[in-house]
Amino acid sequence: MSDATQPEPDRIDGAPHPRETALLYGQDTAQADFLQAFSSDRLHHGWLITGPRGVGKATLAWQIARFLLATPLAQEDGLFGAPPPPTDLHVADDHPVARRIMAGSEPGLFALRRPYDDKAKRLKAQITVDEVRRLKGFFALSAADGGRRVVIVDAADDMNVSAANAILKLLEEPPDRTTLLLVSHQPSRLLPTIRSRCRELRLAPLNAADMAQALAATEIDQSVSDPAALAALSGGSVGEAVRLMQQDGLKLYADLVKLLSTLPDLSRPHAIALAESAAGRGKEERLDLLLGLLDRALTRLARTGAIGHPPTPEAAAQEAETFQRLCPSPAAARKWAQLAQDQGERLRHGRAVNVEAGSLLLSSFLALQDGCPRS
Repeated sequence: MSDATQPEPDRIDGAPHPRETALLYGQDTAQADFLQAFSSDRLHHGWLITGPRGVGKATLAWQIARFLLATPLAQEDGLFGAPPPPTDLHVADDHPVARRIMAGSEPGLFALRRPYDDKAKRLKAQITVDEVRRLKGFFALSAADGGRRVVIVDAADDMNVSAANAILKLLEEPPDRTTLLLVSHQPSRLLPTIRSRCRELRLAPLNAADMAQALAATEIDQSVSDPAALAALSGGSVGEAVRLMQQDGLKLYADLVKLLSTLPDLSRPHAIALAESAAGRGKEERLDLLLGLLDRALTRLARTGAIGHPPTPEAAAQEAETFQRLCPSPAAARKWAQLAQDQGERLRHGRAVNVEAGSLLLSSFLALQDGCPRS
């Protein structure tokens, strides 16, 4: 398989690759923090870009890389003094650096990602030290031009121990004119010494307005989408919102809320139909989605009692009414929270021992009836 046709670990199906994404929505603070450091000549050699999955971390990394490689190194002030500080990370599409990055031929940029296994015909599970060692050739080849060098590690969470130690050595002794951009979904899992040698840019979940703009930049049909509901169910993650749109997640969540509305006397026909819709060969993605939505529904249900009102915006018809009836108080919230935790453990164990999906889901739904707080 050629490089052009190999799957990319940092691409979300149905959305442009981060290097192809022109605009980043909802992350003005992170962009401003980087530009302030750049303009004040305090550009750190290591940056840790953190936040939930799908909020734009990789997009920001590629934008920073494009910006740095397109911006000449500081020179002595000319006849008219120093140029004004940049106000954004924008680089024109027709800039030579932007063109080379789009073509995958920019000599000053190295993207460190999980490699493709030609024998297994799939992406490897980890970034190995062999991949990190390829940086030696990159630094040797890019040293002659005297310009900046940028390394994007996406995701740093994927590095095995040996790879992480090799990156740590680079952070401790960074090559000249080099900036390392580490994308991390779970920075707590990284070596403390890696975190301490990087400056953090934390990205926040997107609100409904930013979500709508970000989704408009994709090629997905949004004619039946509700940006507010998507923002609520996706946790402000564009990547998760795209998955919900592609797999009809809003309807699936509405079906789940409809099932919960029958509590405390659960509708067994409805429960069986919903369980069977995600059971069987070829339905693994729908099963994953339904389990995730069940967890979110129980979390939102418990939160209703904890804060005294249903979460806003409403993510499905009758959600607010149902959740307020089932969880009217902090005491009920504690019971639902415990039930959600027990459900999560039961589901994880069931999947680990390969319990049939339909049976696993149905037993989970019935457990909701058994554990439902009753007035």
